[in-house]
Amino acid sequence: MDIKDFCFGADRIPPPLSVIAAAKVASLTLPPPSTVTSASDSACPPTFLFSNGLKLQGTYVLLRYIGRVANLYGQDPFESSQIDQWLEYTPVLSVGSEFENACNYIDNYLQTRTFLVGYSLSIADIAIWSGLAGTGLRWESCRKSKKFPNVVRWFNSIFDEYSEALNEVVSTYVGKKGPVKPAAAKPKGQQVVSGDNPEKGKASSKPSSEVDLPGAEIGKVCLRFAPEPSGYLHIGHSKAALLNQYFAQRYQGRLIVRFDDTNPSKESNEFVDNLLKDIDTLGIKYETITHTSDYFPQLMEMAENLICQGKAYVDDTPREQMQKERMDGIESKCRSNSVAENLKLWKEMIAGSERGLQCCVRGKLDMQDPNKSLRDPVYYRCNPVPHHRIGSKYKIYPTYDFACPFVDSVEGITHALRSSEYHDRNAQYDRIQADMGLRKVHLYEFSRLNMVYTILSKRHLRWFVENGKVDGWDDARFPTVQGIVRRGLKVEALVQFILEQGASKNLNLMEWDKLWTINKKIIDPVCPRHTAVIEEHRVPLTLTDGPKQPFVRIIPRHKKHEGAGEKATTYTNRIWVDHADAELISVNEEITLMDWGNAIVKEIEKDQNGKVTHLSGVLHLEGSVKTTKLKLTWLPDTSELVNLTLVDFDYLITKKKLEEGESFQDVLNPFTKKETAALGDSNMRNLKRGEILQLERKGYFRCDAPFVRPSKPVVLLAIPDGRQATSLK
Repeated sequence: MDIKDFCFGADRIPPPLSVIAAAKVASLTLPPPSTVTSASDSACPPTFLFSNGLKLQGTYVLLRYIGRVANLYGQDPFESSQIDQWLEYTPVLSVGSEFENACNYIDNYLQTRTFLVGYSLSIADIAIWSGLAGTGLRWESCRKSKKFPNVVRWFNSIFDEYSEALNEVVSTYVGKKGPVKPAAAKPKGQQVVSGDNPEKGKASSKPSSEVDLPGAEIGKVCLRFAPEPSGYLHIGHSKAALLNQYFAQRYQGRLIVRFDDTNPSKESNEFVDNLLKDIDTLGIKYETITHTSDYFPQLMEMAENLICQGKAYVDDTPREQMQKERMDGIESKCRSNSVAENLKLWKEMIAGSERGLQCCVRGKLDMQDPNKSLRDPVYYRCNPVPHHRIGSKYKIYPTYDFACPFVDSVEGITHALRSSEYHDRNAQYDRIQADMGLRKVHLYEFSRLNMVYTILSKRHLRWFVENGKVDGWDDARFPTVQGIVRRGLKVEALVQFILEQGASKNLNLMEWDKLWTINKKIIDPVCPRHTAVIEEHRVPLTLTDGPKQPFVRIIPRHKKHEGAGEKATTYTNRIWVDHADAELISVNEEITLMDWGNAIVKEIEKDQNGKVTHLSGVLHLEGSVKTTKLKLTWLPDTSELVNLTLVDFDYLITKKKLEEGESFQDVLNPFTKKETAALGDSNMRNLKRGEILQLERKGYFRCDAPFVRPSKPVVLLAIPDGRQATSLK
């Protein structure tokens, strides 16, 4: 493309950085900066003048032109339309009062994304990037404060990749606003490294998820998320799933979901279905679903080959004796069996005979290795239980340690992400893969996510379910994805929380409060407000000059968020207030009735125990709400009120962290659920299951059971806000 001239109207000074940046990134020919001038006609939009006399005008017209020429305008019509939406959004960044709101919106959007649209750079990224850079010092201060970590990660990644072109553009045109500082020089073609340095343990200013995968190449990375279908997905699994997706998107690679279904005794179709549901809930985008059981024939063939090569043997040593010998480095008596003898016993195992059931296949590695995982691990064992997917076809099943390195290699996985609990077994993985003669898969280790007062062992979680300590795998006290979502956690909060931890290898015991604080920031600006009064000991307040005939006003469900809709509030001369509030009021005290106005309490009646039973007063609507100490929620005394059950929860165990060898059953919390009867405003008949709301002055709740009939209470589950004490009394 030969662009003869490039002009900008006087009302567009400085020039639209997005157009210049896009042209530079796309390596299009533009005149040198000295020839870029402002036209005398202030109505002149930015213009491309071509050597043949043709021209194009308008910032977005030029951006789209560059996008089409340089293949930066999406891979299909839908992506192109998404890019158009971002181009229309860009001007918001130049509105001073909207800048931080816009940054917050983009930050939330980028929580699980490497680029704004699709899996590669587009003119949407360049437009938003330029809009931020064009604000100069304002954006620079945000970068330094780490206020918008996802935007900063994205911004830095683009700048690092195209630093030469972008620094030239910004330093030339941003001027006194302050240029973006150049990124540290790096060898040409080297992938950007940022975040935690796992070897040195030093944190940088960038998110810890932005570490490099060893030997990773853009477009060639293939990852897998491999849950075992023996339970529901929990918050620890979520970290693995989201990190796999993050790296797949970052390297424009592929992600496979593989069910590691090698133990029919613990697995079921119920777990498969719910794992898929959980994966969908997390927004994990995968290329395909596979199963380890797809490879059972090849795995059996590999095991037999290793036996024939003398790299594996069949052992009939009793389990407890075998474990002791491994601990002590004592070789099994079966280690010297002949290949023929091993193959004979192998056939007994395949048949599931009585003799075969006594045996297992072990790898012949190194019984004296200090790393005990290399002391002849078990490769195959007998199990007559039918498989949930393939029935009774097999009587033998591979162990995870044997199947994983095989399937990873044959499926084309380039990088296997594993939590640090597998650290000692990494050498085993590499050795088994080498003995199999398969392509090496890079292992990348990240820290396991540990939460205070929380059990993440699926075996232990199953104990709670089977012993009736919880209502099921989706119980709101459970750390499963379904449990915490049922409790009221937004997936966006979980994603942000996990990506903030990143792929660091540093072991951390995380507080739930941090997660719930993030959640509150997401739900508070948008969730509707309602009113409830605790039913026990509620106190009537008679307003002697109140409305003789009840009347209704329509008011917003959220004063600052129109999208929350409206609600009807009834005003009567007799209302209900919470007993706890009534106990705080003094005679002749002026109070504020929320969404109504002030009133003065003239009389207070008490029972023989000194508890308040009735209040009388008069309205004082001209009074100032700024002068009152008590701002009270209230409900009209009508038959339209809704019965509620407010449910609060506590941790399942009473100890922050279990020590090694300590049983969770020794620290069970005896009181983990509290139900409180309440009355709610009539609008709560319309709540839907899963809807999140705030009860004024009582906190946030998620509707778990909506209105069916007056005698059946609406069930609301309390959502922690990161500040409330969780201990129930």
